[in-house]
Amino acid sequence: MKYLYIETVGCQMNLLDSEMVVASLRKHGYELVPEPTAADTILFNTCSVRQHAEDKVYSALGRLRRHKEKFPQKIIGVMGCMAQKDQRLIFERAPYVDIVVGPGQLAQIPELVAKAEQGQREQLVVSLGRRDGSAAEIRRSHETFDPLRDPSMRPTPFQAYLRIQIGCDKFCTYCIVPMTRGPEQGRPPEQIIAEARVLADQGCKEITLLGQTVNSYRYTAGGQTTRLADLLGALHDIDGLERLKFVTNYPKDMTTELLTAVRDLPKCSPYLHVPAQSGSNAVLERMKRGYTVEDYRDMMSRIHETLPHAAISSDFIVGFCGETEEDFEATVALVRECRFKNSFIFKYSVRPGTRGAELFRDDVPEEVKKRRNNELLAVQNQISLEENERFLGQTVDVLIEGPSKTAEKEAGESEVLQLIGRTHDDRIVVFDGNRRQIGQTLPIALYDCNSHTLFGAVVTDHVGPELHGLSLGV
Repeated sequence: MKYLYIETVGCQMNLLDSEMVVASLRKHGYELVPEPTAADTILFNTCSVRQHAEDKVYSALGRLRRHKEKFPQKIIGVMGCMAQKDQRLIFERAPYVDIVVGPGQLAQIPELVAKAEQGQREQLVVSLGRRDGSAAEIRRSHETFDPLRDPSMRPTPFQAYLRIQIGCDKFCTYCIVPMTRGPEQGRPPEQIIAEARVLADQGCKEITLLGQTVNSYRYTAGGQTTRLADLLGALHDIDGLERLKFVTNYPKDMTTELLTAVRDLPKCSPYLHVPAQSGSNAVLERMKRGYTVEDYRDMMSRIHETLPHAAISSDFIVGFCGETEEDFEATVALVRECRFKNSFIFKYSVRPGTRGAELFRDDVPEEVKKRRNNELLAVQNQISLEENERFLGQTVDVLIEGPSKTAEKEAGESEVLQLIGRTHDDRIVVFDGNRRQIGQTLPIALYDCNSHTLFGAVVTDHVGPELHGLSLGV
């Protein structure tokens, strides 16, 4: 028996990559362990979207230096986006690393580990750069593998990610993804549908389709083009699936056809994550986002006309190069106007290799970035609270994911414990229940909330003078 430790930083795409790598290494006799020092092979799946994510990995590698000196036979590998971006720099900063492998070469990891076991060090396997070959050669060098799955690596046994697209061709000036993940490529629909059937057979009730700009999905073969709306229609017919989600969306590709499909297909969650990034046209132009604030408003109008009860979330970057107080106030105004369910808000971080790093000076002071981040977060949190308050007194269907973090720490094997789940429109719900309810979709009556969470109780047929129809559902 050989032992594997894997640590994942970054987005859902990285979580899916780690699941597939673990599945492939299990076929070669590996089992997972929770601590790196207990492992024969230690892998870090990395992200390059923000500097903090890279710093976290280099710090983790630094903590392993003496362990590697004491046990030189152990294998340390760095995979993912930081591996593609930094390449040999990783060996220079951490010379005890054995393997550096990009996101397009993850299928080679078992072979690379085997070579490292035989003494072959400093193995570097990455994709071609965007200017280092023909379009076909570059696309092939970024191909990844998807069919291998490991249920133990999923968010829950009832939820799974499914990649429908790799790469990105938008080239936003702040973003490194087009360089680390390569050209935008849609996977063949028949491959996606077959994988979804496998997931459903394994007990998955909710599948989240992944792509860098997932609603840009397109696959053409035999004179026929399949888009995301077509794919949702095909996936909707799979027995066992209850919910279909897709992230992350690009505003200009949020078509009426796609919105209509979400409206007309009951399994499609009425939840859309559509990053705006800024409420200032000047900033959006420097970001090379490809749309204006007016375009974003038009998209929001289409969503509300077609899906009046949809929950919408967004992303924002504060402190991008040249952002003035007026630009920031325009972003605050857009958030107030759109009333997002929630927003992910980040301070701008210069990413070497992006056009933004080449073209613009990072001229917004760190203390200003921090203030703007906190101010925008406070505005969004107040809106999220007000939006959640609208649900109080209502009963909603919740897919029960498992014990809450609090329950996992405190409840042990107690019969009654705090559970967590999500509504069809991706709102988090917490309630008291029991372990037999995990994996079920249950009606929950809501009685309290904060900005991030709704609190409720399972609805049963019993109506008592104190519970008024609410119980633990035991």
